[in-house]
Amino acid sequence: MTTFLSSILLPVAVGAVAFVLLLGLINMMRGGSPNTSQKLMRLRVLLQFVAIVITMLAVWAMGR
Repeated sequence: MTTFLSSILLPVAVGAVAFVLLLGLINMMRGGSPNTSQKLMRLRVLLQFVAIVITMLAVWAMGR
């Protein structure tokens, strides 16, 4: 379980956060819709929360 969380699921979650962050930056640099930027920001915050929860689960599982 710990290996799955720390070596597979956590990098996927962090990659998703980075991908959405890059999409938001590209949208902002191109002068895209502020509404799209807001949606991407909200999605990024949600994905960061998920990544933190996965990190805490992995740390908890390592301690068991």
